[in-house]
Amino acid sequence: MVAAAVACALSASQPALASDHSLDYERAYAIGLEAYVYGLPLLTTNQTFLSMTSTNVSQGAFGPANQFNSVRGTNTASSTAVVAPGATGLSSIAWLDLSEGPQVVHVPEVTGHSFVLAFIDPYTTNLVNLGSASKTPPGFYVVRDPAQREIAVPPGTTAIDVDYSRIWVIGSTQLKGPADIPAVNAIQDGYTVTSLADFTAGITASPPATPQPAITDYPLPDGLAYFDALGQLLQEFPPPQRDAPILRRMASVGIGPGLSPSTDDQLASQALQGLADAVADGPAAVQKQVKALYATDFGRHDGYLLGGFGRYGTDYAKRAVISQVGLGAFMSTQAMYAMAWSDAGKEPLSGSSRYVLHLPKAPPTHEGWSLTVYSLQGTLIANAADRYAFTSSSPLHRNADGSIDIYVQAHQPRQAARQRNWLPVAAGQGFEVTWRLFAPRASRIAGILDGTGWQPPQITKVG
Repeated sequence: MVAAAVACALSASQPALASDHSLDYERAYAIGLEAYVYGLPLLTTNQTFLSMTSTNVSQGAFGPANQFNSVRGTNTASSTAVVAPGATGLSSIAWLDLSEGPQVVHVPEVTGHSFVLAFIDPYTTNLVNLGSASKTPPGFYVVRDPAQREIAVPPGTTAIDVDYSRIWVIGSTQLKGPADIPAVNAIQDGYTVTSLADFTAGITASPPATPQPAITDYPLPDGLAYFDALGQLLQEFPPPQRDAPILRRMASVGIGPGLSPSTDDQLASQALQGLADAVADGPAAVQKQVKALYATDFGRHDGYLLGGFGRYGTDYAKRAVISQVGLGAFMSTQAMYAMAWSDAGKEPLSGSSRYVLHLPKAPPTHEGWSLTVYSLQGTLIANAADRYAFTSSSPLHRNADGSIDIYVQAHQPRQAARQRNWLPVAAGQGFEVTWRLFAPRASRIAGILDGTGWQPPQITKVG
């Protein structure tokens, strides 16, 4: 605003031209930061897709598109496929590519375990969930993109209409302990993807003729290449109509569907520099938004950033934040999350201190809960006890009134009861605490979200 007022007040002289150049930079930088935040989930999801499908051999969560690639054992500190991997279930990942036609997802008969197959679009919106919380019956589900709506589905199958030709299916099956792994693996074997053409013809998939086991990492592009890549993705996956206002602002500096700022000869050099600097400063801007959201939620949710994510509307800042701290989060009816990076006194969590979490009563859920600790990089923390999380089925010591005290610290407590309730962290290193509520009771969701209902226990520093 100040720069604009100054530019209007000056005459058409050389100083005015300099101010115009300055304005080009400032405007491009401001809109560039906005565009960085807007596009971050889309680019992050795309880079995850490229990395995960860079091999045609199923290797845990990695493997070719249009098939489920399952993690067959528990996640550990070396599990880095996604940010904040779950420690209480086994994952099954499928990237559906509908560009050549619909794909058929099979849901097996699942007994004795909760499970979910969450459909996530390129913008990280959780479109639909199949699973126990949704009371999904076993069967075959034909997934169609907007261009395939008129394609008939075979008798006995169910159509699922999605908004894009690429859909990320994040599956998780409840794991009750190490001895339960064979049973969960058998359930995972029942999750399959088949093209509609092959399904109709009765053709089953065969192993690749030439295995390519190498996995390639695809980092986010930097500089103007970030906005060039964003333009390509916005063209491939057209944004919803509600995004029209921000798209108009972005287009004014050469960013948008099919646009490439790096080759746009209509953009002044100062504007291009502003865009490049916006990308350089983008990560810090998102971290600032993480802190702002956390500060807003801290008092209302006893020290946590809490929400049912997965649906964001035009809250692009929250969408960007969750893409960095919990990519692929589900909607509230499927799961709710509470994350903390500070104790009740607002001091950063550190493995140099000891903490207690007093849980008076269990969260109101249909499918239980979990508590996991992560490094500040979103990985599980290596520890000699090989313990990363507690769940509603963990054999925790309970107090006389039924409450539970959980001890989070680097070194094993001396008392036997506390040892049972000990979550290890790394000495001298910061960490994050994350609660997951699986299939929260619908009648309680509103109170959890607005702070009037159940809240996760404060993280109290005790030494």
